[in-house]
Amino acid sequence: MTNPKPIIWTISGSDCSGGAGIAADIKTGHGLGVEVCHLITANTVQNSHQLMAVNPVGVDILQQQVAVLTVDKPPAVIKIGLLATLAQVTWLTSKLAQLKQQLPKLIVVYDPVGQASVGGSFNGFSLNDLTPLLQQIDVITPNLMEANTLVDAALQTQDKQLKPISAELLAKNIYQNFAINSIIIKGGHSNDSEQCVDFCYHQLNQLKQDNQEKTHHLACYQLRSPRIKTHYSHGGGCCFASAISAFLAQGYLVRDAFTLAKAFINQGLAATSSLSSAQQHNYYGAFEPLTWPSEAQYFPTIVSNNDEDSQQLAAFPSLELKKEKLGLYPVVSSLYWLQRLLPLGLNIIQLRVKNLPLAELEHTIKETIELAKNYSCRLFINDYWQLAIKHGAYGVHIGQEDLAEADLAKIQQAGLRLGISTHGCYEFLLAQQLQPSYLAVGAIFPTKTKDMTGQIQGIENLRQLLALRSKSRTPQLSTHDDDAYIPVVAIGGISLARASQVLATAVDSIAVVTAITEATQPELAVEKFKQLISLSYSK
Repeated sequence: MTNPKPIIWTISGSDCSGGAGIAADIKTGHGLGVEVCHLITANTVQNSHQLMAVNPVGVDILQQQVAVLTVDKPPAVIKIGLLATLAQVTWLTSKLAQLKQQLPKLIVVYDPVGQASVGGSFNGFSLNDLTPLLQQIDVITPNLMEANTLVDAALQTQDKQLKPISAELLAKNIYQNFAINSIIIKGGHSNDSEQCVDFCYHQLNQLKQDNQEKTHHLACYQLRSPRIKTHYSHGGGCCFASAISAFLAQGYLVRDAFTLAKAFINQGLAATSSLSSAQQHNYYGAFEPLTWPSEAQYFPTIVSNNDEDSQQLAAFPSLELKKEKLGLYPVVSSLYWLQRLLPLGLNIIQLRVKNLPLAELEHTIKETIELAKNYSCRLFINDYWQLAIKHGAYGVHIGQEDLAEADLAKIQQAGLRLGISTHGCYEFLLAQQLQPSYLAVGAIFPTKTKDMTGQIQGIENLRQLLALRSKSRTPQLSTHDDDAYIPVVAIGGISLARASQVLATAVDSIAVVTAITEATQPELAVEKFKQLISLSYSK
């Protein structure tokens, strides 16, 4: 029998006060839909004021637990918290190496617990003691103080504030010394009383086109949220690392697991903020892990490198939908297909051409723009925004790989509409902050046209992303209840057979490629899609 729930192991200490450690990990995991197996490294004696004792568990017991669990509950992710003895560190280092041989997809998350939040030290490990273990870690989640213990003294900041340059230096030093794939530096202990900023530095591997050699660099994902004031935060760091583990176990990319975990923490802190404000003393209570975060108010602001510039832009022009939704959105690769589809009464269509010589490319784009002017259809040009501006296109669609290079200010000044591709909650939130004319979410299903390995969203993820839409600064001109939101297009592997379940999410449009261009009768396929969409929207 197979378990429909992903399994995570948590290897950490037991906090008898109920706030941190194993208790926090179990509550978080169950709230987020994963099965949790726990290996207790120590029984601590502590309350909300002080840590009084740490009572380690013997390595022989931990070894027996690993042996029996590996048989029928192998983990997708192992989350490590408190390690109480050097013997435990040495044993775990060896055991992780063995498990990674048996389970090639295993992810190991380490929350380097050293100091208790109530004061006192859990262990006295040196950096040399931890170095062999750190070679087995994929994701590490220190706060700024914990990160400082992992780097050279010369890089330590005196004020301990979480600043971008400080976080970047810390992350690069940690990566260079230990080759950890993802370094997530939590911002809860910074001195900023109004904002909480968290950083994730994640190793990206890219192939050079000229010689096919891999290059490495650390991508930076930065999240900012208003600081939520509550006395119920004990164990919040444990829950954050466990939430990341739970999302990774369910197949989310690091950037999305990071974003969802931050929303999970914000949600839990907000649940006790009113109770905390009513108290007359500084009671230190347990963080309240709830369920999957689904409300937009708890999700952070994405801070990008060009954040200041993008925030100065006005919203891009709306699609002026009036009394209708976008409906069917064919994506085609030639003037020939536009000539066949434009007469069919579509609201929107996209020209996506690749690998054409520049002269032929410009000629094709110019011809398609002129052709589309004879129809009441919104033509978007994929990627080639300079040519779209030059020849007066209605709109341009930009993929994530080209978004950083596109001059959004020029696109806006030219009066073009803007569509942006997104893959997961991090990119969705970031693109939404740019206030485009529409957002595309994909790939919903595996697709023939593009390798989307690791970025298949599925129906449930699409539904969750639709719940994160924020109000547009330029509401669409329609009579729909959701007319204040930026329209969302679902794309990727959507066939006639799959279209109904996609439309059931109440998405504004479905984009299709091969479902039309490879159909025996493309015009008939368009008509069937339109009928299905009309029926869905009338419900």
